[in-house]
Amino acid sequence: MALTERQQEILDYVRRFLRENEYPPSIREIMHALRISSTSVVNYNLNALAREGKISRNRELARGIRLVESAGAPRSLRELVRVQLVGRIVAGEPLPVPDSAYADEYIELTREILPETDQVYALQVSGESMIDALVNDGDIVILRHGAEAHNGDMVAAWLKDEKATTLKRFYLEGDRVRLQPANPYMDPIYTPASNVEVQGKVIMIIRQVARSNN
Repeated sequence: MALTERQQEILDYVRRFLRENEYPPSIREIMHALRISSTSVVNYNLNALAREGKISRNRELARGIRLVESAGAPRSLRELVRVQLVGRIVAGEPLPVPDSAYADEYIELTREILPETDQVYALQVSGESMIDALVNDGDIVILRHGAEAHNGDMVAAWLKDEKATTLKRFYLEGDRVRLQPANPYMDPIYTPASNVEVQGKVIMIIRQVARSNN
C-alpha cells in the first residue's frame, strides 16, 4: 500500500534526523519539526509505517524508532546500542539524588558514535546552569561512571553532606572543589574536596528540539 503524504514526510524526517544526529528522533521532536497537531497523530502515522515495514518501534525506549534494516542501509543506522536513562540531574542548585522513576527507560544510540557502552548511563537535565555549555533544560547527558575527573570536565557530582547531586564543571583547587556553572547569572559552588564524589563524566549531550509556541 502506498504511503500517505504525511507518512512519507515523517519517514523522510526520521531518515534525515538519523543522518544528522546518529540517533532517532522522539515523537515530540517529530511533532514540532513537522508542525503536527499532537503526539497521537505522530503515533498513528508511526504505527502505519511500522505496519508497512518501513520502521520498527520499541515502546519501552524514549527514542525507540528504528529504520528497518536493509542490505544497503548505512552501518551506523543498523547497529544501535541501548543506554539506560536512570533519572534526572539538576543543572542548578543541587537537589537530592534522583529516584528510580526512569528505571525502565532507555536511549538508543548508534555504535558508531558510542562504540563502548561499558559503565555508561544517561540522565535528563533539569535547570539552566549549564546553558553556555549548550546543555539546556530537558536535554539528555550521557555519562561514563568513574571517580576520576580532570579540571574542566563536566561531571555529575555527589555532595556527601548535602546528600545531593548536581551537574557542573569540576575544578580541584587545593583542598576544595569548585563546581562551576556555565551560566553568567549563577555562582559556583565551593565545597571541601572530601565532600565531593564524582559519579560520572559527561561524554555526550543529546539536545531536545526547541518548542515553538506558534
